[in-house]
Amino acid sequence: MNESVFKAMSDATRRKIIELLKEGPKTAGEIADHFTHAQPTISRHLTVLKHANLVVDQREGTFIIYRLNTTILQEWLAWLLEHFGGGDSDE
Repeated sequence: MNESVFKAMSDATRRKIIELLKEGPKTAGEIADHFTHAQPTISRHLTVLKHANLVVDQREGTFIIYRLNTTILQEWLAWLLEHFGGGDSDE
């Protein structure tokens, strides 16, 4: 499992961005509207998420649209469940 995914998901702001993008694609401005952080701070968080391949971006006209990369998110969740899931316990 890519360590950058763990770094990305360790921050509450980035987890909130993931939740927002779960609703659908958004511009950086639309994402920033949900936070009190300055726009450059949100951009840094988006860069970390992109580096972890959790988020992809695409230019549409003058806007950059951010979307979840659900494949990576599903792989990360599957890894977590495999290693930390509560299925078979020896209690």
